[in-house]
Amino acid sequence: MSAFHSQGRGHLDGPVVVLGTGLLGASIGLGLRGRGVPVFLSDPSPTNQAVAVDIGAGRPLPELGSAVPQLVVVAAPPDVTADVVENALSDFPRSVVVDIASVKAGILESLRRRGVDLSRYVGTHPMAGREKSGPVAARGELFTSMPWVVCPSEETSGAALQAARSLASDLGAVVSQFTADEHDEAVALVSHLPQVMSSLLASRLQGTPLHALSLAGNGLRDVTRIAASDPSLWVQILGGNAAKVVEILYGVRDDLNRLIGTLEDPTAPGARLDLAQLMSEGNAGQARIPGKHGGPPQAYSWLTVLVDDKPGQIARLLTEIGEIGVNLEDLRLDHSSGQNVGMVEISVLPNKHDHLIEALNDRGWRVLQ
Repeated sequence: MSAFHSQGRGHLDGPVVVLGTGLLGASIGLGLRGRGVPVFLSDPSPTNQAVAVDIGAGRPLPELGSAVPQLVVVAAPPDVTADVVENALSDFPRSVVVDIASVKAGILESLRRRGVDLSRYVGTHPMAGREKSGPVAARGELFTSMPWVVCPSEETSGAALQAARSLASDLGAVVSQFTADEHDEAVALVSHLPQVMSSLLASRLQGTPLHALSLAGNGLRDVTRIAASDPSLWVQILGGNAAKVVEILYGVRDDLNRLIGTLEDPTAPGARLDLAQLMSEGNAGQARIPGKHGGPPQAYSWLTVLVDDKPGQIARLLTEIGEIGVNLEDLRLDHSSGQNVGMVEISVLPNKHDHLIEALNDRGWRVLQ
């Protein structure tokens, strides 16, 4: 596998043209403008373009005049990305063109069949987003410390690749390089499958009595959070990467059939062992997910602090943890059902766990181990 990580070298001077002013396109404009790069915007929706201009993501494309863009960023929906890239390569014959669609191999093959100049094109994919959409939701810091994959083809020139890497690093992202096929295979597992599984689980909640849903805790909320994603976008993403997703779903289907067969007779010889093995396999897979800052996974210790459900309590708790001198590795919030109490779940390094509990107890906090 050819993946590697780098913060990139060089910087963009601009001008940069962004074609598409949704969440990602407008966020790219805001981020580049924030570091002084001139940005010019175009969008088929006059409203989206006007909003993006109003929030400071760039100026309307006609104001570019005769200037030659250093880079053209195609931020179009996946099903029209190849068309927009082809037109951009024609309209800006001296500029590097990148796209930020979430699938890569199909777009590259479509462009290759059309005979376009692939030396100036690089497929990329910023692994960032929000549950909100449109330019109103844009943030210049959206890509900070997030993965950004660049997928050069065999025809991509060194200058084009450098421009693509500079775009990502200028926006604070962590750059990775994959082939288009490697990218699509990877995101099928780490991005597309989670969306499918989350949506399938959430769909089972339709018609569930509210008294049953009142028992839901963080587990259900965590697993179904991304089920609130935009269906129209995911129709395009899953359709564009269907072959890779289907291969993984075959394995999921085998696992489900295995689990169903075991649970149909849970007292049969070997059934409990099979259930334990299935859960252990999940433990082993979860433990391989990179930890904080993308480093190797590390075990943390968790504790829960009860806080009164009123303004300022969580802020005071975090301030006092800072005063104690303990660094938080993760934090989750929940509420105690039927009570005016919040629960703040905190993870810390194991060697800080007991010290933090003792210090918080001394300060009057109610701590559950």
